Amino acid sequence: MPRFSVIVPAYEVQAYLHACLESVLSQSFPGLELIVVDDGSPDACGAIADEFAARDPRVRPVHLPRNEGPGPARNAGLARATGDYVVFLDGDDTLTPGALQAIADRVKETGDPDVLVYGHARSLWSGETRREEHTCLLTEEGPAPFRLDDRPGLLTGMTVAWNKAYRREFLHREGFTFPPGSYEDVPWTYPVLMAAGSIATLDRVCVHYRRRRLGSITRTTSPRHFDVFAQYDRLFAHVDSRPALAHWRPALFSRMVDHLGSVYARRGRLPLGTRAAFLRRARAHYVRYRAPGGPVPRPGRVRHALVRLGSHRTYQVLSAAVRGLRHTGRFVSLLADGGRRAALRVHYRVQRLLPLRDDHALFSSRQGRGYECNPAALEDAFRTFSPGMRTAWVARPEHHHTLPTATRRVTPGSLAYWTALARSKYLVANTDFEPRLVRRGGQVLVQTQAGTPLKRMGLDLQDRPAAAGRTDFARQLRGADQWTYVLSGNRHSTLVWQRVFPAGYETLEYGQPRNDVFQRATSVDVDRLRASLGIPEGAIAVLYAPTHRDYRSGPCPTLDLDRVLRRLGPRFVLLARAHHADGAPLVESPGGRLLDVTGHPNVEHLCLASDVLVTDYSSLMFDYACLDRPLVIHAADDDWAAYEAARGTYFDLRSFPPGAIARSEDELIDIFTTGHWRGSRSTQLRAAFRERFCPYDDGRAAERVVRRVVLGESDGLPPFASLAERRPVPSAAARRARSLGDLPPTASPPLTRVPSAGGRVLVPDTL
Repeated sequence: MPRFSVIVPAYEVQAYLHACLESVLSQSFPGLELIVVDDGSPDACGAIADEFAARDPRVRPVHLPRNEGPGPARNAGLARATGDYVVFLDGDDTLTPGALQAIADRVKETGDPDVLVYGHARSLWSGETRREEHTCLLTEEGPAPFRLDDRPGLLTGMTVAWNKAYRREFLHREGFTFPPGSYEDVPWTYPVLMAAGSIATLDRVCVHYRRRRLGSITRTTSPRHFDVFAQYDRLFAHVDSRPALAHWRPALFSRMVDHLGSVYARRGRLPLGTRAAFLRRARAHYVRYRAPGGPVPRPGRVRHALVRLGSHRTYQVLSAAVRGLRHTGRFVSLLADGGRRAALRVHYRVQRLLPLRDDHALFSSRQGRGYECNPAALEDAFRTFSPGMRTAWVARPEHHHTLPTATRRVTPGSLAYWTALARSKYLVANTDFEPRLVRRGGQVLVQTQAGTPLKRMGLDLQDRPAAAGRTDFARQLRGADQWTYVLSGNRHSTLVWQRVFPAGYETLEYGQPRNDVFQRATSVDVDRLRASLGIPEGAIAVLYAPTHRDYRSGPCPTLDLDRVLRRLGPRFVLLARAHHADGAPLVESPGGRLLDVTGHPNVEHLCLASDVLVTDYSSLMFDYACLDRPLVIHAADDDWAAYEAARGTYFDLRSFPPGAIARSEDELIDIFTTGHWRGSRSTQLRAAFRERFCPYDDGRAAERVVRRVVLGESDGLPPFASLAERRPVPSAAARRARSLGDLPPTASPPLTRVPSAGGRVLVPDTL
């Protein structure tokens, strides 16, 4: 029989559940069982629990048929527990290393108490960790174990179930279970502490309690906050049924009043129009359970007075006075700003008062660049699947030439820009539009992101100063608060986005719209694109696209491209594309077989024109895998170590590559000269990579988004085609190999000489 049963209820915490379960299974104390209760979660929580159970026999998944809430979910786990002690852990929290060993040692030292209370720290979205304020309650000085009467101050700690270890026999003997509804810890924690014959404390942080920006009941606007009244009814009914507990009424009454006052006063918890009703019910509970004599700390006296008075109107008058002073200060600041910027702000505010234009959509890529990426694919789909939709694109003047003629051009910061931002119903971008954007009621903001994340993003950069630079993470999250939908191409992306951009958006796991073209293009399109780039017929076109290094300025190719081309021979042409953040091409003097395509407006067209991709850590590899064409990763050991230290990645690319992997320039050359770049091993690696990262990129991602977001269709969306059913357009080299009977590279006939004219190449914008 295990010493500990760790019970984890899981509901819509897929982005954090891996870390939670790993923190338990990696404990140094071996005697444990982990019961994961999938509380009818609509996300991947159940699948994650099953995955962990498949690889670790200590994990016991429980799947509830429907969502019951944290209380019944814990009860389901408790009914299956076999350990001496029960430990509860929420699905988005983690145990600290060595926590169970420390708990086991303290339990043994204090003679197996009924309850052991231990410390926790709040893990904030900012990355900061703060220990709970009431650490003095956990002092291990004095007799141990003890009863609650000996240390009544324990009642002033957080009313939670997950900062204690409970002797299972004690819980069964007393018949303790969690009630349904929110605030379920209230009628659990107090009765458990009052009934315990022996209590001990452990002055050690054993749990990191994640303070999510959204998702927890304390940070969600919901009528469920009214459940707190029923929970206190249960608590006082429990006390009233046991005369021996009557002396605890004053302390419990004081805690109740403080709790009700904090729920009411915290902005954003109660839905609009319900605060007066909440305060009236709070006053009724004050009258019903009043028990003078309880401790009222000085900071809580205002809340007690507020609940006792029960006047929502008085509270409104005081709040209005405070807001008036605040708005006066803002008006003075607006006058001080003066000039054009102030006029534009006023214009934007006025425009926000006017009706939304339901047939208008505004698109942007990288805050004013040209017609590209997921927003471009969606702009075309908006006009295709929603006839009559009027679209506008935010682009700086130097990028206006990339836009289709049917799309209106809007310059960032202009009067037309602010008008479109305020009046368009649909806003679509792969970065945030504007820090001063205020998403109106009825406005829909679609955050497409810019591909699948390999390198760390968002909040995961807080401990990476070289990559984060001067990133304002609070401002970044305020931008995420504006998002209505976020697009995702796979479950990996979904989990990352939810964790690094915690906000109240809905994730659409539909695939990457920009990759739809890979399934729609034809061989004629490929040939035309190659001709426009100057790639001779029969040549093997290698697209070289390294990623940006945050710790360096400008492009930093890790390959001697001239030497690589000389060693590969005249059959190969190299298309060199620098990352857009580098601000300069990879090669100073392109020409001959070395073509600079950094200025090309459409990277998807470059992918179609090429036969193989060579990259290091660029997310372009995930998109290129949709084409089912060879990929080669160049990741030298020293370069990988530097990149991992500065930016960091979400998985070791060298252990799970999409194709052949080269750790040096000579090894890269050898991969091509021997034909391994398109060999059977490369094909196997690519197949596994595609299965994990390209499950939904079947050519209809943009259509699904428009049908869901614009047309309001939730059922009957186009079904996903399996990888076996997809037919991405083949590369020119693959077609040539088939026509020649699949000859190896060394047996191919001589190729046409590559012309010497080079430089930057302009190609058509559309297929």
